[in-house]
Amino acid sequence: MVPAEIHDFFLAGGGVAGALIGLLFVAISVSAPRLARQGHEAQLHRVRASAALTAFLNALVISLFALIPGRKIGLTAVIVGFLGLMFVAAALLSLWRVRHARWATARDAAFLLGLVVVFVVQMITGVQIIVQPAGSGNVNQIAVLVIVCFLIGIARAWELIGGPSIGLTREVTAMISGQNHEAAEREDGEPPPS
Repeated sequence: MVPAEIHDFFLAGGGVAGALIGLLFVAISVSAPRLARQGHEAQLHRVRASAALTAFLNALVISLFALIPGRKIGLTAVIVGFLGLMFVAAALLSLWRVRHARWATARDAAFLLGLVVVFVVQMITGVQIIVQPAGSGNVNQIAVLVIVCFLIGIARAWELIGGPSIGLTREVTAMISGQNHEAAEREDGEPPPS
């Protein structure tokens, strides 16, 4: 049973998930030509779109079932977590099938493995809720997983639409490669930049 103090969280979570799914549909519509192509890049975009949709749907279904009176959130968490794991397995097979390993593929696989962790923890927590329905700590953990699903889905959607990526690793790599480029120019006899 969902404690009364967290009821409003799931109410808001359902609304947020519904809005994000609607926005994701718009993003997919805009990038439909890119998704329809053949090849590795198009497959990555399809996996990103599917991963975002899976994360948002997980949050939506959990939030909506949490609002129904009774003891449904535990079983829902287990079932939706299992379905999420099936999606991740299919997505990983899809990435393996194109066999074009690059940094973007590794990053996509890492996001998918993050979803695996979320779904496994969600299933374990769902079983704990089924076994001990009076414990509100497990329902709070499901609420945290809903937030994590939002974050994963937003990150996937951002990459899907080609949003700029400014991360520490990228910036340090750019600085190092820029410095190496400047050093090579100095060796060629060109003056260093002022």
